Parts: sequence; C-alpha cells; structure tokens
Amino acid sequence: MDVTNQEKVREEVQEYYGKVLTQSTDLKTNACCTADGPSREVKDLIGRVHEEVNARYYGCGLILPPLLDGLKILDLGSGAGRDVYILSQLVGEKGEVVGVDMTDEQLAVANQYIDYHTQLYGYEKPNVTFKKGYIEKLDELGFEDNYFDLVVSNCVINLSPDKEAVLREIYRVLKPGGELYFSDVYADRRIEPQLVKNPVLYGECLSGALYQNDFIRLARKTGFNDPREIESKQITIENQEVEELVGHIRFDSITYRLFKIPELEDACEDYGQALVYKGSIPGFPHAFDLDDHHHFETNRTALACRNSHLMIAATRFASHFEYFGEGKTHFGLFPDCGPVTEKTVPTDAGTGTTSCC
Repeated sequence: MDVTNQEKVREEVQEYYGKVLTQSTDLKTNACCTADGPSREVKDLIGRVHEEVNARYYGCGLILPPLLDGLKILDLGSGAGRDVYILSQLVGEKGEVVGVDMTDEQLAVANQYIDYHTQLYGYEKPNVTFKKGYIEKLDELGFEDNYFDLVVSNCVINLSPDKEAVLREIYRVLKPGGELYFSDVYADRRIEPQLVKNPVLYGECLSGALYQNDFIRLARKTGFNDPREIESKQITIENQEVEELVGHIRFDSITYRLFKIPELEDACEDYGQALVYKGSIPGFPHAFDLDDHHHFETNRTALACRNSHLMIAATRFASHFEYFGEGKTHFGLFPDCGPVTEKTVPTDAGTGTTSCC
C-alpha cells in the first residue's frame, strides 16, 4: 500500500473511531468485542476503571499475561485507556504503562481520568501516560530501543495500513527477552482489495485482518521467530448485511505471544532439554501454559524443544522453573511438536515423562 493510500486508511479509521463510534454498542458487528467473559479477578480490575472509559472499549481479547509487577508496558492503539488502566493496577506504582493512539476523541477520554485512577489506586503519582501517534511510527514518539518489557495490543494491528512497520517497531522497542502479547482478528484467506477499501468493514476490524499464515511469515521476517498461539475463537459477525459482503471468509479472534529472542529458530528443535515448573507464578499454582499446546504441570518434568526452553529461560519466567540438559547436542526436529499429547520417552532415554510439545 503506497503512502497516499496508507494516509487515507488512517483518516478513515480516525473518523470511524472518533466520530462514528462513541461507545462499544455502536459497533455493527461483534468482531471488536472480547471473545470470552473475563475471570472474576479481571472483572474486579475492570470494575475499578471509570465507566466512561469502559463504555469506549473495542477490544477482541484479554491482553493480561502473568508476572506484570514493575514492568514497563506499551499499549498500541490504547483508545480510551481501558486496558492501560487495568495494566496500571497490575504493574503497580513502580511500573509504567504507556498508551499510544491516533484518535483525539479517544485520547481526550483517556487523559481525562488519569488523576481519577491515580487516586483510586492509591498511587502518589500517575504510572500511565498517553501519547498521540501512529503505531507504525513509534520512532517519531521518541521511544528508545530496548526500553519496554512488554508490548500489548487489543484488536488494533489489523487496522494499520503497514503491519510490517508495526512489528518492526515493536521489535525495536522491546528489551531482549521482552514479549509482544496481543489479540487481533485474522482471516482464513487473503482479503480481496474491494473489501479492504470498504471503510465500515475496515473499521469493524474485518477487511484489514491478515490471512493467518501471512501473519506468521511477517512475524518471522521482522525477527519474531516461532509465534505462539494462546487461544482462538471464531468470530460470529451477527450482521446480515456484513455477512453478505464477506461471503465465506472465516474470521477468528486470536491471541498470540511473540518473544524478542534472536536465538529462536523457525521450528522446534530437540537439544535434549527439560523443564520443571515450580508452581510459583501467582495465580498458577498447579500448572502454567506457555501457549495452547505447551503445558507445564507443577513439579513434573517435561521435555522441551530449544525454542520453548528459551521462551522460559531467557524471559521474566526464568526463576519459576528448574532446568535440565546442557543443550549442546542437537537431536533433530523435536518429535510431534503440536497440540499437547501424552507420550512415553523411549526406554533408553530414561524414565517416562510428558513432553511439553
């Protein structure tokens, strides 16, 4: 997409989210709506966010991974600030949350309630800031290289006319071992150009959606090898006029986690390594799921491919695991790395354990 068309898309999205939509009930489909109801703990956090901020929420997932205390977090497409104010409670007074959005009307609401939430949370000073800008151009906002521990985004990257630039900038501002954890809408095929040009379909988070395989290719191209899917749910559009326009295209709301770890490979390789989860991550006493098919039970040894090992050992999760295997010998492709299944290790490899893959 050339520069002129990119600017046209931005203007249309700004118009849609600044003028057309004034609250979440104005949406014509359920694409930009959280797929599942939040947990009781998350409901409590949401309940401590001002009602006007909550009314302007347009997300499609939950972007709240564990272990956030004290982190520096960047929220791309932060809108009226609901996720920023939830994260503000989780990072604590020593943490920092920065929201970036390009829509004046949304930013006005977000900034209006900074003092309100600071007092409500009992902080001496705000731990949140909001900046106006484009998520493709974080360099223009003065963000340093390797600054943030975590970048989140909730149903916004699909709205960008230059998604490669978005991922490239995210990679730049993340610290080594940092994480991109985001929810977005994906299509089961490439969207036809005439649908991409439809401002309503684009604003409703549909026609700007990437074909999922193209997203994976793009992630790898920008340095994020081995994207990990957390959860996925099909979107039911529930609008006959829109359904007729998109035809047989299937859309899914998917949450991914991507790590800034240069050593990650594009496949799960076996280096004879294993992990034991200690059960020490708050809220996860019995097991921890790295993604939708890497499941670590507390105190149970699990074989791990090199990538999974690095996603634990080189990140904020490191102290919550024990590690086995020197990782110096390559044994080929990790067997059956897909949805989690029980399997027995060959007898000459030792006692039976469960694979994390």
